[in-house]
Amino acid sequence: MSQQPQQAQQAGQWPAMSIAEAHARLTAPGAPFETETRLIRGVPTTVWKNAPPTLRDLFLVAAAWGERTFIVYEGERVTYRAFALAATALAHQLVRDGVRRGDRVAVAMRNLPEWPVAFYAGLLTGAIVTPLNAWWTGPELQYGLADSGSRVAIVDFERLDRILEHLPQCPALERVYVSRAPADASFGDPRIVPLASVIGESGAWERLPSQSLPHVALDPEDDATIFYTSGTTGQPKGAVGTHRNACSVAVCAQFSPLRNLLRRGEAVPEPDPDAPQKAALLAVPFFHVTGCMSVLNGALAAGSKVVLQHRWDTLRAMALIEQERCTSAGGVPTIAWQIIEHPQRAAFNLSSLENMHYGGAPASPELVRRIREAFPQAAPGIGWGMTETSATFTSHSAEEYVHRPDSSGPALPIGEMKIDDGFGNALPVGEVGELLVRGANVVSRYWNKPEATARTFADGWLRTGDVARLDAEGFVYIVDRMKDMLIRGGENIYCIEVESALYAHPAVMDAAVVGIAHRTLGEEPAAVVGLKPGMRTTEAELQGFVRGRLAAFKVPVRILVLDEMLPRNPNGKILKSNLRKLFD
Repeated sequence: MSQQPQQAQQAGQWPAMSIAEAHARLTAPGAPFETETRLIRGVPTTVWKNAPPTLRDLFLVAAAWGERTFIVYEGERVTYRAFALAATALAHQLVRDGVRRGDRVAVAMRNLPEWPVAFYAGLLTGAIVTPLNAWWTGPELQYGLADSGSRVAIVDFERLDRILEHLPQCPALERVYVSRAPADASFGDPRIVPLASVIGESGAWERLPSQSLPHVALDPEDDATIFYTSGTTGQPKGAVGTHRNACSVAVCAQFSPLRNLLRRGEAVPEPDPDAPQKAALLAVPFFHVTGCMSVLNGALAAGSKVVLQHRWDTLRAMALIEQERCTSAGGVPTIAWQIIEHPQRAAFNLSSLENMHYGGAPASPELVRRIREAFPQAAPGIGWGMTETSATFTSHSAEEYVHRPDSSGPALPIGEMKIDDGFGNALPVGEVGELLVRGANVVSRYWNKPEATARTFADGWLRTGDVARLDAEGFVYIVDRMKDMLIRGGENIYCIEVESALYAHPAVMDAAVVGIAHRTLGEEPAAVVGLKPGMRTTEAELQGFVRGRLAAFKVPVRILVLDEMLPRNPNGKILKSNLRKLFD
C-alpha cells in the first residue's frame, strides 16, 4: 500500500483514491479479486479468476467448513457438515429417481433448513434447479411446474396443499418430496413421498452416512437455475442462470468492504481463519435471487451463519440479532425501517451489526442517515440488481453510500453499464435513458421464450427496463422504470397481472393499477376501476376477488370504484399519471 492513501486518510480527506484505482488494485494479478477475460456465448467477458467454477465446487468449499454452524431456525441448528451429508444423500436419491443432467428440479417451500439441502441436491445431479415463489397460489405454482417441465418437486406441506389439485396439469412431474409433513399425513398419490424418509429430520443429518458426490461433469457455462420473474405481459418468465452466474455473485460479498478500505486509505488485511464467524439474519426468501445468490451462496463461500425465522417479526428479529450475534441484517428497505423505528429497539443489544444492506426496492436518502444514527458501528449499504443479473450487479456502502445516498453504486468489476438512447447509442455522462448491463452474472436467456429473449438480450447486453443515468465515476442513479411494474417491500408486482384479475370481475369495465408511496415498503399497489353500466361492487369485494386469484402481496391496498370510463389518451391508453393523483 502506498503512503499517499494513508496520508490522505490522516489528513481527513475522503476518498483516498478513485473507484477506478481501487478496482484496479483489487483485480490485479495476485490480488484478492483478480480478474481475467473469457469468451462467453461469443462475447469477451471479465470474470473472477479464482471463483469456484461451478456450484458443485462451491458446495465442496462449504463442506470444508465442517462443524461450523450453517443454519439456525426456530431452535434447530445445522452444521455445514450436516448440510453436506443431507444434500449428498438427497442427490443420490434423485439420481435413483432418474434425474439426469439438464432435468429440472423445482423447490417450493418457505425458508427452512431443507431449502438449501434441496437446492444443492438438485445441483449435484446436474439438474437445473427451479426455485418457485412460495407465496404463489396453486395456479401460479402449477404454471411454474408445468412451464419448467420439472421432473421432481421438493416442497413443504403448505405448498403441497396448494398444488395437490393441480398435479394432473403437471405431466412431467414424476416425484414430489414433502418436508415437514405430519406423521399421519395421507397423500393419495404414489408420486408424493415424505422427504424425511430419505434424509430424516434436521437434527439427525449429522448421523447420515458419508458418501462421495454423484459423478457428473459440469461446466461453468452449464445451465444451473431457473428463477421466475414476471413480465409486463403478466406471464412469468424463467430466467436461466449458469453456474458461472451464481458463483460470480457468491464471492462478491466482500468486494465492496475491501474497496471501502482502500478508499479510506487503509490496507487490505490478510484473511484471518480465526476471525469470529459472520452471521446474517435472513429476512428475505431463499426463492428470491437476493436470498439465494447473495445470502445463501455468499454464506457458503465465506463459512457464515444464516439465521432464519418462520415468518418475519421485528421483535423476534432483534432478539435473534442479539442472541446469534448477527453481523448483518436487512434485505429490503422495509426491514431496516422496521428495526430502526421499533419502540423496543433499545431493549436489545444490537452492537454486533456491522452492516445493514438492502436492495430490491426504492430507498429514501433519509434511511441512510437513520441507519448511521441508530447503528453508528454499522455500514449502510444498497445495491442494484434483478433476477436477470443473478442479484448483485452494483454495490454501494459505507462512506460511498453516505456521500451518494441517491445512487445505487458502481458496477462490480465483472460488469459493465451503459445508458441507451433507444436507438442503440450510448448516452454521455449525466444523460437519462434505458440502463443496459452485461457481465459474468447476467443470465443466458428466458426459458422457452425465444421472442422475449431476443427483445431483452443482445450481444451480451441486457435491457433492464430501468431509466437511469451514470455519473463521471460510473455510479448509477435509477430514475424510473420503463416497465409497468411496482415494488412492494422487495416484491415485484406487475400491474397488468393485477389488472387482468380485476377485469375478470363481472362488474369491471376498466382497471388500472398504480403504485402509491409507502414510507417503509417503498410503494404499494392501488387500483382504479370503472364499472359497467348498471353494475355495482365495493372495494372489499374486489380485494377479495383478487385475493382468490393472486398472492396476497399483489392485492391492491386501495381500490377506487368509479361509475365511468377511466381517462385515456388519443390512442386509447389509460392515463395512469392522472389516476395517481387520486391517491394524493
